[in-house]
Parts: sequence; C-alpha cells; structure tokens
Amino acid sequence: MEDNLNNLQAKQTPRLDRLAIIMRGLPGSGKSRWVDEFIGSQTLEVAMNIRGKGYFSTDTLFYVGDEYRFEAKRLSEYHQRNLSGFIHALSVSQPLVICDNTNMATWEFMAYEAAAKALGYQVRMVLIGDPQDPEHQVLCAKRNNHNVPLAQIQRMAKQFEAF
Repeated sequence: MEDNLNNLQAKQTPRLDRLAIIMRGLPGSGKSRWVDEFIGSQTLEVAMNIRGKGYFSTDTLFYVGDEYRFEAKRLSEYHQRNLSGFIHALSVSQPLVICDNTNMATWEFMAYEAAAKALGYQVRMVLIGDPQDPEHQVLCAKRNNHNVPLAQIQRMAKQFEAF
C-alpha cells in the first residue's frame, strides 16, 4: 500500500526538472544579467549543462569571435535558428531551457511557449523592468551592450504586450 501511495504522490508532483524560462525585456534591461546570475546559482554541473545545451539567445548568433556584428537582414534567419535550437533542446529532454530574447510582443515568444508546453515543460516568463516606464527606457538605452538608441528602445516599448 505504501508503494502505491508513493507512486501516486510522485505522479501528482509537477516535474521541476522540465522547466522552460522565457525572458522578456528591453535591450539593456538586465535579462542576460538575470540569466547569468540564475545559472551561476546552480551547481557547476547544472550550470555547464544549461550553458552548453539549454541557453538560447538570438544575440549570440551575431557574434563573430568576441565582436557583436548586428545584421538586420539576418535577424529573421537567426530568430528561426534560435527557435529551432530551443525546440531541439526540449525534444531531447534538456532539463532546463532558457530563451533570452526581448520577446516584447506575444507573437515573438508564443512558439517557444507552445513548444515547451506541448513537450511537457513548465513555462516561466521572466520580465525584467517595466518597458512602459520612460525612466527605464532611458536606463536601458544607456546600458545596453549593442548600442540600441533610445528612439529604437521607445519603439520597442510601444510593442510591449503584458502577460
């Protein structure tokens, strides 16, 4: 009887080892910093696994060596490659998978969320800062690593859709 009770409890307990985190926020808001701190709080083995097999950011595809080279004409292709990698990680049951993009509008993250849920993952959305706050927009323009000007950040903020 005790064995059956333990099995039942195990089936009712959500699987915390199948977690997809979808970051949201303006460039310079601190999304990648949050991810770095989150990964850094894990054991070395888990952190290395996430970095190697579970972390997906379209920005990483624009790096040539240590230099960031944004090419607008490649943005769509790189977003598709990022999504494909994310879905592949889910399909091989990577325990924790992270999408670190701006994801301002629902259409930008809905494929990530749908794939994760379809494959049995819990999904957590993490919004960094308030994209609608003008002071936050100015701060993001000052500290983003990719030289995104304030005017562009303000345009992005207008596209923001709350959860």
